[in-house]
Amino acid sequence: QVELVESGGGLVQPGGSLRLSCAASGSIFSIKHMEWYRQAVGKEREFVAVITTDGITHYADSVKGRFTINMDATNTVSLQMNNLTPEDTAHYYCRAYIFTTARSADGYWGQGTQVTVSS
Repeated sequence: QVELVESGGGLVQPGGSLRLSCAASGSIFSIKHMEWYRQAVGKEREFVAVITTDGITHYADSVKGRFTINMDATNTVSLQMNNLTPEDTAHYYCRAYIFTTARSADGYWGQGTQVTVSS
């Protein structure tokens, strides 16, 4: 069993910042990469950012220069979000590609955390 738990969402004014965290726990042999996605009301879920255990990162064009993804040795990924706009309002989900054994891997999703950007 693997569990991903997100935290850090909330209401923020335009131009403000929030930091999301996602902690992975359970039967983890190793983690290949961790990602953030988001889904706004009435829209499809979209990719936001990814980080590999080698520290390689990639961002959606819409968040480049504003969001920063990091991962630490405790299997926790964070997303620092700066200069937020109303268009960033969405439910943010953490996803991780996790090996539960040396040969068995799968993608796991968290339940998500709501980010609302509004004045």
